[in-house]
Amino acid sequence: MAQTKEESLRAKVRTFSAPDRDHEMLQAIAQYHGTSKSATITGLIRKEFWRVFPNGTDKVQPDERAQVKS
Repeated sequence: MAQTKEESLRAKVRTFSAPDRDHEMLQAIAQYHGTSKSATITGLIRKEFWRVFPNGTDKVQPDERAQVKS
């Protein structure tokens, strides 16, 4: 069954596996920025996604009023 846009924007609980050292690095970055580890991961993913795909993809389109460079 396809999700509605509202459903797809809701945060979902997810897990990840990482060595202790990576987890400690994540904790340090999150603490430095004053965010949760989850928010830190999400922010890093978004930043990298838009760097690699500045015009979005077939499934992930830029926000309606985003300034997209051709």
